[in-house]
Amino acid sequence: MVIYKHTRVFNVPVKFAYEWCTDYSAEDSKMTGSKFPRIILEKTRKRAVYASFKQGKDGKPKLAVRVVTLHPSTYSWHLDYFGEEDLEVGEYKLIPLGANKTRLNMTFNNKWKRGKGPSKERFETHAKKAWDNYTPALERDYR
Repeated sequence: MVIYKHTRVFNVPVKFAYEWCTDYSAEDSKMTGSKFPRIILEKTRKRAVYASFKQGKDGKPKLAVRVVTLHPSTYSWHLDYFGEEDLEVGEYKLIPLGANKTRLNMTFNNKWKRGKGPSKERFETHAKKAWDNYTPALERDYR
């Protein structure tokens, strides 16, 4: 099992950050340059479920389903990820740092089903790269 974390600060109010981060859509994958779109299966005030593909270790697309449980009153959400190659649990928590500044703390536990999965450093690099794309988009949408 690999446990990894990532933190990001946004120049937006906490309520806006929460609404933006949890408004899952099929278009989200374009921000990270993924060639596979998200397939939204369910989207309610308390839960989002979506499927997507990612490049597998063998180079072939692998299906994954993500179940996201939303906690709007605490500006947090929980991820259960079920992939063909791995399983992951994620915790997201937004913390207001002022009227227009918010920190997002993320913690993930990833378990590879067979063999050795990517390193902690690789997961952290991937998270940083994704949020390097999401952050400017989130801040642009606020302006």
